[in-house]
Amino acid sequence: MSGRDNRSHSKACNPRSNSKQFARAPNTGGPRPGEAYAALDLGTNNCRLLIARPSGRDFTVIDAFSRVVKLGEDLTTSGRLSDDAMERTMSALAICAEKLRRRNVRLARSVATEACRRASNGEAFIERVRRETGIALDIISAEEEARLAVLGCHILLESGEGPAVIFDIGGGSTELVLLEPGEKIPQILDWQSVPWGVVSLTDTVGSVNTDGLSSKDARLARYAEMRRVVSDSFEPFANRIAKAAACDDIRLLGTSGTVTTLASLHLELPHYDRKAVDGLIVPSSSMRNISERLSGMSPAERSELPCIGQDRADLVVAGCAILESILDLWPAKRLGVADRGIREGILRSMMAAERQGERSRQSLHDARADSPQQSAAG
Repeated sequence: MSGRDNRSHSKACNPRSNSKQFARAPNTGGPRPGEAYAALDLGTNNCRLLIARPSGRDFTVIDAFSRVVKLGEDLTTSGRLSDDAMERTMSALAICAEKLRRRNVRLARSVATEACRRASNGEAFIERVRRETGIALDIISAEEEARLAVLGCHILLESGEGPAVIFDIGGGSTELVLLEPGEKIPQILDWQSVPWGVVSLTDTVGSVNTDGLSSKDARLARYAEMRRVVSDSFEPFANRIAKAAACDDIRLLGTSGTVTTLASLHLELPHYDRKAVDGLIVPSSSMRNISERLSGMSPAERSELPCIGQDRADLVVAGCAILESILDLWPAKRLGVADRGIREGILRSMMAAERQGERSRQSLHDARADSPQQSAAG
């Protein structure tokens, strides 16, 4: 399985892109009081929903949902979404559909990512979701996934003038984006998506030759193989951005369960606290130390740690391997942590498009009012 070598030179991360959007109410010239927007992100491991209302140029979350569904379980070996995985996901999506019905949602967009992109029955599953829940999922490209993640979290980038990389470690893929320095609206200079996320990497690097090794050494050997596989996939991107990586004041921001989990361990939190983690700046050396420590622990030992538990006990090691490979190619001294991403990017896209539409309608109204023909007719 090889990485997708992609780039998008001088491409604006424009919130008013031509991405699909799904209206749930007629367009009557801007949102009415109490109306909400919804964003649903169906990934390889998680199903997440966010419902929000506009608040100035930002938004206020009024409802949210997140569940580990493991949609991509065994996808690496079978090439298909399994029956059990689809049933778990349908159960979660039924809850999302009910939330959408109960809220006064003006506009919603629902996206599916790597698992549905890769699965031979991905399109059939999307159709089943539409038929049984009414949710119209859009299977987005890796490029669109990267764009939305950047749009959703770039405001948390550490201040500075140096070049920046934003990454998103998912369940089935990882996206890396190089941004042009000094721009308030992110300009994407280059990007890459590789088919390694916490689920796909865990499933693929199941075992290595551990003859004669102790249990701990066997775990470390497996971790080393994960690091090798990921680094090989990152190599084309690493070569392209090597000059930028050598600059002073380089910045790094990550959005994923991996970075939020490791940040929680860095803070020694007894339980996960989004307010403490979202926007945190952590020394990269601390994240490396935590990654190395976790890689040698048994699943049982990891599951007993706060903020990991049984759901992440095995998958977090693959996330650590991906994170360390990113730190190799982009050796920033500090790492920004974002507990936000694609869903927030979708919401910002929809709201920006609505604001732009309202400005256009107002400009047209003003032009008509000022025209001589209109004045004469009056």
